[in-house]
Amino acid sequence: MKVVENLKRNKMVNALNHTQSTSSKIKAKKMYVSTPINRVQEVETRLNKIFKEELDSEGSILVSYKPEVVSKLARFILGHVNRSASIGIAGETASGKSTITLDIIDTIKSFATEFEIEDAITRVNTDDYYYDRSEMVKKAGSFAEFAKNYDLDVPHALELELMSKHIKELLAGKSVYLPKYDMSGTAKRYDNYTLANPSKIVISEGLFTLTDKIKDAFDFKIYVDVRSHVQKERFYVRAKERDLGDSADGIYKNASQKAEIYIRPCKAEADIVLSGEAVRARYKAFLNKLICIVQQENFRNKEI
Repeated sequence: MKVVENLKRNKMVNALNHTQSTSSKIKAKKMYVSTPINRVQEVETRLNKIFKEELDSEGSILVSYKPEVVSKLARFILGHVNRSASIGIAGETASGKSTITLDIIDTIKSFATEFEIEDAITRVNTDDYYYDRSEMVKKAGSFAEFAKNYDLDVPHALELELMSKHIKELLAGKSVYLPKYDMSGTAKRYDNYTLANPSKIVISEGLFTLTDKIKDAFDFKIYVDVRSHVQKERFYVRAKERDLGDSADGIYKNASQKAEIYIRPCKAEADIVLSGEAVRARYKAFLNKLICIVQQENFRNKEI
């Protein structure tokens, strides 16, 4: 009888242990699915895979990235940061930063159109914040004469404090009137020229976008890196198109000297360093992989 009773008791204990174990697993599984921290970790894992695969690939658009940028990106994608995101892109002249910026804008706008997202992205152009020096140009007789005694390749040639203010106002959900700088040679700046409305993303690019007076306005800091001989070749192609003539050598020399002081150190500030020499289609392909995660997390009923 004791043997039978012991067997029954053991079966009951085993059954109870199995029930408790199964219950614990179910609870653990439910907890994992419902915990926001775990959701962030899942998205981080997927993002890390995308970044690492791109970094390790031949002809990569990535030179380097800081691990913390992946965590930050995951929080924005999941809506844990309750405001718009800002992106600042810097690099030397002829590095490819404007082309990359326009490709980013084009890719995001295409996604926004497909998914009927209003106010997806706003561009704030750093060059539009050059101080108005039109009177000085008139006195000099021409922009070329003016430029001989006025340096445009330094951050204090721009009103970066105003730019920072405008970006922060857009991030706070306010509409802002942006300036417009005439690049045709008048050095005229038209203030309150363009109405910019709040959007999901604010993006800016320019020589001095990651310098001290403006860098804190950006959530994501990107530097576009390019080898010196490639950058020089591009510069002279552009100089020929702009008919700079003999002045091109002096302009390039000054730009390079000032870049050493003001622009190249910004590379250390960047969350992401992009190659300015990759095949253009690869930038969009990489961004579309990130957009896929945005779609999966926020538009589950539609396919990208």
